[in-house]
Order: sequence, then C-alpha cells, then structure tokens
Amino acid sequence: MKIAEVSKKYGVSQDTLRYYERVGVIPPVNRAKGGSRDYTDEDCNWVELATCMRGAGLPVEVIVEYIRLFKQGDETIPDRLKLLTEQRDKLLEQKQAVDEMLERLNFKISRYERAVKTGVLSWEPDEELQE
Repeated sequence: MKIAEVSKKYGVSQDTLRYYERVGVIPPVNRAKGGSRDYTDEDCNWVELATCMRGAGLPVEVIVEYIRLFKQGDETIPDRLKLLTEQRDKLLEQKQAVDEMLERLNFKISRYERAVKTGVLSWEPDEELQE
C-alpha cells in the first residue's frame, strides 16, 4: 500500500507517517524497488497502533521506547507491561481531572439554563436537590 493510501486510511498526514518512521514510532517501512514506501499489513498494524497510542495522548518518546522494547523480544514483556500500565494510570488521572471539570461546567450551565427560564441567576443549590 502506498503512503497516500495509508495516510487516507488512518487519517494521518504523509509527513507524519514519514516522521513516525524517522523517529522510531513505527519500525522502518518496507520499500518498493524504486525506494518508495510500500506498506505491508504488518506496517499498517504499526501505524494503527501508533495512531491509537497518540490519540490516547501518549508522548512520542513513550511509543518509541515501547517499539524499542518490542524489538528486543519477549524478555522485555514485563518492561512493556510496566510502560503501558504507567501510561494507563496517567490517562486515568487526566480523565478524573476532565470529569471534575465537566461536573463544574455542567453546574454552571444548569444555573444559566435556569436563569434563562426564570430571569434570575442564582448559585444557590436547587431546592429540590436539598430534600
């Protein structure tokens, strides 16, 4: 598969795909006789993993480390597990912070919605919620 097809399939620019390969986010991609990139199914699997990990907010450096460990073989399975677990824990912390922000934002929205209906902006708790 040509780079343009992979770019379209995964929603990643061609420049990003080249960058990912250059810095080690994905292993070196197979090349056609003329030297152009010719993505195999395995290459595409790496692109899919990289886009998933980046979409989850993992830093490029963490993904590069994961790839480095993967290339070293099964003896690095505990290290890869630790790396992924640490990243999951960081994501859960971020999710909790976002959930708290959403709760505060929803509270403010509810007050403004009530103000639109009543003409009065109040930050006091709803009477029906106090019962």
